[in-house]
Amino acid sequence: MRTRTFVMAVGGVSASLLLVVPGVATAGPEPAAKPVIKSSALAAPFNLDIRGHTVRVADGGLNLVGRLKKDGSIATIAAKQPGASGVATSRNGRWLAFTTTVTNEETFENTASGLHLWGPMGTRIYANTHAYEAKYNPDKVYQYGVKNPSKCVSDTLKAMQFPVSYKGEVDSHAYSVAALKNHWVVADAGANAVFSVSSKGKVSTLAVLPPQPFTFDKASAAALGLPDCFLGVTYAFESVPTDVEVGRDGYLYVTTLPGGPETPALGARGKVYRVNPRTGRATVVASGFLGATNLAIGKRGELYVAEFFGGKITKISHGKRSTLVSLPGVVAVETGPGGSVWAATMGDPDSHAPGTIVKIVKGKAQQQSRV
Repeated sequence: MRTRTFVMAVGGVSASLLLVVPGVATAGPEPAAKPVIKSSALAAPFNLDIRGHTVRVADGGLNLVGRLKKDGSIATIAAKQPGASGVATSRNGRWLAFTTTVTNEETFENTASGLHLWGPMGTRIYANTHAYEAKYNPDKVYQYGVKNPSKCVSDTLKAMQFPVSYKGEVDSHAYSVAALKNHWVVADAGANAVFSVSSKGKVSTLAVLPPQPFTFDKASAAALGLPDCFLGVTYAFESVPTDVEVGRDGYLYVTTLPGGPETPALGARGKVYRVNPRTGRATVVASGFLGATNLAIGKRGELYVAEFFGGKITKISHGKRSTLVSLPGVVAVETGPGGSVWAATMGDPDSHAPGTIVKIVKGKAQQQSRV
């Protein structure tokens, strides 16, 4: 019920999502924004990192970490990195951090995951989040599923191959990474936790995100084809962290998927948490996102949330929400120099539509682009 749900979904994105990068979407009183393609040489660009005018990308489809070149090609920084998904650089620019995950394609089980730290003079450090999770399993303190289910509920869930009631299980998918002072923070979509990783690669638990309960009503039960015995039943889904960023206030901001069926039938249940990096206390600052796979923080503290299943980037500023741009297949978002906003979209192997890196521009100075 964790990150495998998302991985399977993005791996089979329908072609209809990725045929055209749309040109216009209103963002409240702001000028129209549009994505301008800077590269169409990607497959699964899960995360971007922008330092100065250098754009780096972690592509889990191409299994590499690379740098965007002016001609739109990708210069490989680290090749043969299975399931590369997160990428970040240290504040002084001397260290590169990226995450990888090895997944059994038959069982969809993650068999290895961790954070790579590449530094000066060829230094290579690997922080093994999978081993840490296997030893400590921080979310084992939480009970997921249905508490005291009826036979009808239990039998239905088993028939659908949904877990009925369970404690947090061992799973690690080090998905995103950010630099925090002299160490790193990792959003682990398998462990349901945010890990702290020292400069020497020591892993510790910074925060464990709480379950996300959902109570079925007649409409939501019918949408999933569930019998009437589900009416009023609460299922505690897992929180699945997908990104972590450091805010201007020094707090961490973390996006989450709801850990279960990501369909409009159950509502937009993605969230943004604000996490105290000293205590690990997490509070919800925004919710109602349809597939919150990534976020970025602007120079004035505004939040940009990539809604993969919503096909858009949502902007949150001073408590107000607006659509920055409609962008089908959007999986990553990042801010750059001068308050610029960049994003990445998933490719689709079935239609041969490529993954892209785009820059979001305002006004009508550049024409609509197609992929």
